[in-house]
Amino acid sequence: MGEAPDSERQKKKMVIGEAGYVLDDVPHLSDYIPNLPAYPNPLQDNPSYSVVKQYFVDVDDSVAQKIVVHKNSPRGIHFRRAGPRQKVYFEPDDVCACIVTCGGLCPGLNTVIREIVCGLHHMYGVSRVMGIDGGYRGFYSKNTVPLTPKVVNDIHKRGGTILGTSRGGHVTKKIVDSIQDRGINQVYIIGGDGTQRGAAVIFEEIRRRGLNVAVAGIPKTIDNDIPVIDKSFGFDSAVEEAQRAISAAHVEATSFENGIGLVKLMGRDSGFIAMYATLASRDVDCCLIPESPFYLEGRGGLFEYVEHRLKDNGHMVIVIAEGAGQELVSESLKSTDPSGNKLLQDVGLWISERIKEHFSKQKKMVINLKYIDPTYMIRAIPSNASDNVYCTLLAQSAVHGAMAGYTGFTVGPVNGRHAYIPFNRIIEKQNKVVITDRMWARLLSSTNQPSFLRTRDIIKANKEEEPPIQLADDSTTDDNLMEKQIHC
Repeated sequence: MGEAPDSERQKKKMVIGEAGYVLDDVPHLSDYIPNLPAYPNPLQDNPSYSVVKQYFVDVDDSVAQKIVVHKNSPRGIHFRRAGPRQKVYFEPDDVCACIVTCGGLCPGLNTVIREIVCGLHHMYGVSRVMGIDGGYRGFYSKNTVPLTPKVVNDIHKRGGTILGTSRGGHVTKKIVDSIQDRGINQVYIIGGDGTQRGAAVIFEEIRRRGLNVAVAGIPKTIDNDIPVIDKSFGFDSAVEEAQRAISAAHVEATSFENGIGLVKLMGRDSGFIAMYATLASRDVDCCLIPESPFYLEGRGGLFEYVEHRLKDNGHMVIVIAEGAGQELVSESLKSTDPSGNKLLQDVGLWISERIKEHFSKQKKMVINLKYIDPTYMIRAIPSNASDNVYCTLLAQSAVHGAMAGYTGFTVGPVNGRHAYIPFNRIIEKQNKVVITDRMWARLLSSTNQPSFLRTRDIIKANKEEEPPIQLADDSTTDDNLMEKQIHC
């Protein structure tokens, strides 16, 4: 198996194999710390793992990013498989780990914290774990919180995060100074794309200083907008909780003449919660998301569809993601929060008023519209059973990776197998609903709503989702291989 050129490897740790195989690898402490000692993994003596036939992951195991291929397709991008290794690069007694949660709330945060603490303690015998209070700025402005299995025993039953969180506050030098001064050598960072972007900068500063510190990210976003991974934790819980609001809206709508139940769900730039909640509910007549433009007036517009639906059924339920239609309320795009996110106006309230105005003044038609906004209720709940299991796997995979000396990575499932993914792949773009994909077509057929797309919108969507260039044969040079497959 050949390797990428040195200049390329410094930017991205890529390994090239036969038949178009590319391993998009993650950094290892031994890459920049010479003569780093390794130790036998204590899991080999752990009674919990004694019954497992193969409890160590093979060093060459990798996970394919793309599993639907043609007979002549190159093998494509792979990631290093997550899991315990035969050798570790930390003695358990020498480990001083810290955990920090950043950004908005999400179901499952406390479960991840709990399982990192318990995983370090029960699997590897690590006793020194601390929590950073209040997000990134807590590294240098607040005290730490001692974390033991006893302290975190019941926290998975609560919503939110016991460590507190915040947006912004990222002063890289101060953070790394604090890590160095406290003797921390494992950093577990739980947060969304902005948080992972900060984690990448922290890792680079740690590597520049040559510190023996592993940095592991656990991707968190209720909107499910992190690329590469199958889904982010908390998403299943959010979709399940959204059903309560949709059911309430349906009851309200069916109880009044020309009743309309309007539900606003979370989704600043990606409409996954709205789409999946709509598909799961089957009570929704119209779903509006940021990725699919819509218009109100004229032929084929939202007002016309609402009128037809009310005449046919006597009621309807509309689900709208918080980021949908913001171009129609463009003044809201001028300011941002400390994390750089656009400050959005309440599109649900805005569209409620527009619908009421249209039918009362122009159509002289009586409607009964009820607006339900459960956005922050959804993200504040404890995680459900599915997310609790998922959070456990994420936390344990992160612990295995850090103990094995990997650093500068985010952990997550890729096609059903947990893998270590370089920070640059996680932060390069946002995951969005593809409106030219089958899943969105399934939603349209479920709700029987129009797509509201004009021809120019369809052309634009198709251009944005053009498939990556495939390699014709194995004779392609390494440089061309990098250039063509890096965005697969």
